[in-house]
Amino acid sequence: MSPHTARIVIVGAGLSGLYAAYLLARQGVTDYVVLEAREASGGRIASADASGQVVSHGAAQVSPVDRFDLGPAWFWPGYQRELGRLIEELSLEIFEQFEAGDMVVERSPQDAPVRMRGYVNSPASMRLKGGMGRLIEALHRRLNPGRVLTGHTVQSLRKNDHHVVVESVDATGRPVTWHAEHVLLALPPRLIENTIAFEPALPEALAKQWRDTATWMAPHAKYIAIYDSPFWREQGLSGEGRSARGPMGEIHDASMPGGSAALFGFLGVPARVRSTVSDEVMRTHCREQFVRMFGPDAATPKADIIKDWAQDPRTATAMDRDATGQHAQAPASKATSGPWQGCLTGIASEWSPQFPGYLAGAIEAASLGVQALTPGVSRAALNKALT
Repeated sequence: MSPHTARIVIVGAGLSGLYAAYLLARQGVTDYVVLEAREASGGRIASADASGQVVSHGAAQVSPVDRFDLGPAWFWPGYQRELGRLIEELSLEIFEQFEAGDMVVERSPQDAPVRMRGYVNSPASMRLKGGMGRLIEALHRRLNPGRVLTGHTVQSLRKNDHHVVVESVDATGRPVTWHAEHVLLALPPRLIENTIAFEPALPEALAKQWRDTATWMAPHAKYIAIYDSPFWREQGLSGEGRSARGPMGEIHDASMPGGSAALFGFLGVPARVRSTVSDEVMRTHCREQFVRMFGPDAATPKADIIKDWAQDPRTATAMDRDATGQHAQAPASKATSGPWQGCLTGIASEWSPQFPGYLAGAIEAASLGVQALTPGVSRAALNKALT
């Protein structure tokens, strides 16, 4: 079978991959393809509906309002300006994270929960109405759908004298080959180094940098409980909590304006320990914690769900399961010598100089990668295209 050709192959249809495609299209570059291993776009942006079912972004399966973030949820447009401009350009509605009222703290495994004055973030943490999946869907609608291929797992990259050979398999297991001038890597660097074979090998120093870069979200897990109403607010509580008892260490209000109420928490149990506990048992412990901290109304959510990113092979490697979950310093995004120079660039969030691991980092890294491919277009011009 003859190989497919594209000037640019983008590996990964998360936020950075879709934004890179969006920028290329805005600059008149249409000879690209996005290859995504998952069955749907979004990457680490994932959502559940009010029944606790995972949403496939791009498919109109549920109300776009009543959705809850299983991955990143917050952004700060005051200093993450490029992301803020994009959200404004796409006409997405934003709102402040609810923080009014007291927080609840469990200071030790033995002490009863106590109320204390809550913290107010400045600047305020902002969220998207309908969840961050709205951002993925809005970008999708502005792209040629035939250029975003899901269910395509890239297995190897091979450099020859004229192009990069991208070997992948589709959802049926059929091998698919692409020839490209340039490859934009919109996957976490550690995941790339762990799952994609390079021929010839990447420079050892670069491969080590990528391997040693922690993947944001990879060791984390979130529990979300969905309710008809935010009963904690009636008690003068913000929904925020901290716990030294667990299983959740940090808790926040996840309610959606115009939709259902919700609480979510980051599990403080290490990933390898979580892997030995069933989902049902872990959810039971999380509900019991919400009852301790917010009262008996928390016992019966209409739905609840755990998203354990450490068990997601499209996000985490074995190294990530032992990680602490801190934002890593950005590694080098490309080779500066050898056969891979000038034809391969990392653009996932971890490669962002200012915001590695954050949503804004995906935007910055993708923008820098596209700017390098279109040298006649400055970063300012790319930003202006969004205004």
